[in-house]
Amino acid sequence: MQPVDIIIKNGTILTMAGQAGIMEDSSICIQGDTISYIGKNPDRPDSATKIIDAKGGLIMPGLINGHTHAAMSLFRGLADDLPLMTWLNKYIFPVEARMDADFVYTGTLLACAEMIMSGTTTFCDMYLFEDEVAEAAFRAGMRCLAGEVLYDFPSPSYGPLEKGFEYTENLIRKWRSNPLISIAVEPHSLFTCSPQLLIEANEMALKYKVPLIIHVAETLSEIAEVKEKYGRRPFEHLEALGILGPHLIADHCVHLDDMEIERIAGNNVKTIDNPESNMKLASGISPVSKLMEKGITVGLGTDGCASNNNLDLFTEMDTAAKLHKIETMDPTVLDSFTVLKMATIEGARALGLEDVTGSIEKGKKADIIIVDINKPHLTPMYNPYSHLVYSARGNDVSHSIINGRLVMENRQLLTLDVDDIISSARKKAMQVREWVG
Repeated sequence: MQPVDIIIKNGTILTMAGQAGIMEDSSICIQGDTISYIGKNPDRPDSATKIIDAKGGLIMPGLINGHTHAAMSLFRGLADDLPLMTWLNKYIFPVEARMDADFVYTGTLLACAEMIMSGTTTFCDMYLFEDEVAEAAFRAGMRCLAGEVLYDFPSPSYGPLEKGFEYTENLIRKWRSNPLISIAVEPHSLFTCSPQLLIEANEMALKYKVPLIIHVAETLSEIAEVKEKYGRRPFEHLEALGILGPHLIADHCVHLDDMEIERIAGNNVKTIDNPESNMKLASGISPVSKLMEKGITVGLGTDGCASNNNLDLFTEMDTAAKLHKIETMDPTVLDSFTVLKMATIEGARALGLEDVTGSIEKGKKADIIIVDINKPHLTPMYNPYSHLVYSARGNDVSHSIINGRLVMENRQLLTLDVDDIISSARKKAMQVREWVG
């Protein structure tokens, strides 16, 4: 056996590749940023720079948070128990108008620490000052698909809209060759973006061959506003503008009729379900089972901490599985394996990263976590998929490797100083208290 950089041994591997993916008492070898071997424990486990003993735990792909506003970690608990439009217009938008780049950088570092420590290795972000988000994610060692939010009114980040397109174009060029950071074009929503803005954003996404990401069909008030303005439902409106296509990632997708689901499927649009945020804001329940029946790719996201209030994808999986069961009154809907796929390989597919991450396969990038199952609430274990969705929590993750780099070992972050980040976040929170009076 050739020397490698990292060997993970003595664990059960859940590859999330295809239907049969459980490998007991197995190991993974990592060379550089890539998985070079998967199988039974190699004959020479000492032939590595770093050896990680999984101690019988579950070795699996890192989780993929398909929709976040990472810097909103600094708004956690700021304006709870309010309707979406009240929440946005009376609290979030006014506070965001006073933010700066350092505020977003600090909030993103806080979010990255939380995500790494709860098993997430990749996240997709839409927010302001996204170059700071990208810088923070890169410093943390996380994989990130980032995009500056665009809307009709001036932004505290870039000013007038034309500068927003310039900002986005600069992001694409700056991060084009980065191994961890990718860029998307991200108009906020149909009710904050004119048809011309959406068309221009779509043209930019197609020009640079990057994803286009939009909040779509999140609330009933949004549906009513779009219909009043344009005489069409949201996906009908996007189709009329020539925007539907496989490059489009639609976040939330709560209120859909049958024709819209057909439009999503027919144009290979990807979707991200955000069940806890949708529940908290009483937005509704996305028809995920219907989407999946049509072959539509559905990933899983937490949304931001102001509407969740955490970034733990393990609790999000648990919620998703149970919520959609009660919504359909069918206990077989969204079984644990299906939900785990939403947070791994299907999430990667939704973001266009399925060739890079989302499953444990030779030749893919090494984005891997270890879940410690030697705990009372994880004993005994009959079905590892069920265990992960219904019993595990983020703090059961002991190790995290991203792009071949060990970023957390035995619950200790190696890329970030958590105490320093928490201290900085508390100082920013004092500013927020002043802003809201």
